[in-house]
Amino acid sequence: MVDERAATPERKPEPDGTAVRVALWRALHVQADAPPHVLEDEIGLRLADPDEGWRARGDMDPDGTKWFRAAIVARARFVEDLVVEQAGRGVSQYVILGAGLDTFAQRRPEIASHLRVFEVDQPDPQAWKRHRLTELGLGVPDWLRLVPVDFEAGGSWWDELAAAGFDSGRPTVVASAGVAMYLTKEANAATLRHIASLAPGSTLAMTFQLPPELLEEEKRAGLEVAAKGARAAGTPFLSFFAPREMLELAGEAGFKDARHVSAAMLNERYFAGRTDGLGTSSGEELLVATV
Repeated sequence: MVDERAATPERKPEPDGTAVRVALWRALHVQADAPPHVLEDEIGLRLADPDEGWRARGDMDPDGTKWFRAAIVARARFVEDLVVEQAGRGVSQYVILGAGLDTFAQRRPEIASHLRVFEVDQPDPQAWKRHRLTELGLGVPDWLRLVPVDFEAGGSWWDELAAAGFDSGRPTVVASAGVAMYLTKEANAATLRHIASLAPGSTLAMTFQLPPELLEEEKRAGLEVAAKGARAAGTPFLSFFAPREMLELAGEAGFKDARHVSAAMLNERYFAGRTDGLGTSSGEELLVATV
């Protein structure tokens, strides 16, 4: 009798397709957009290790992806600026929810090495990332904790963080970029309540997607294309929030203070004075809330 388990080849961990696309857009910003660059990140490109012709992919068209690419680099730069600012104030923990191919730890070791950085993600993509970091000679230093959480099996990121050495009694920066849209409103509210229970002085930076009706017609079409692609990939968009709704949700969760950072504010901060029209208007905006 054949043992079917032994006959079945072991499934190799793979990266999340959305995370790879984000990493490639960040690299495309450096390769296709004129300086000054909002974020210089080509380590993600090395991690992703795409085929040689990756720039010919339909989702890498420099003109067609301009708004989304700008949104990706603007949100990453905003969070990074926040982490640097808070580290200067003595905050010593940084949690990245849905970390994907985030490269802060590799690009900014002069800051990251003075923190305890926790990257939370699904087990398979994170196992793949750990392998790639080792292959590239970058490794996983002691101050970087990769925290696998099997959400599909009911895993709790909160419990796994604690098991990885996270101290909920110490002020922390928590980043959640490109995650809220894939969660139900109830799951987003639960996440906010957990983070609001952290030590005073903790800060959350969280992106959220505006409802289609709040977007200009041209931008609405782009969102529809992105949503269709997400559904096809098995990761449909589940939640959209108007800014007032997101602020109310943060207040109900128990945050002391919450503010909305709009696309217009990001454009003023990171894209002012450009002559190439690069700027974010994809409908993804930010909540910044403090405990």
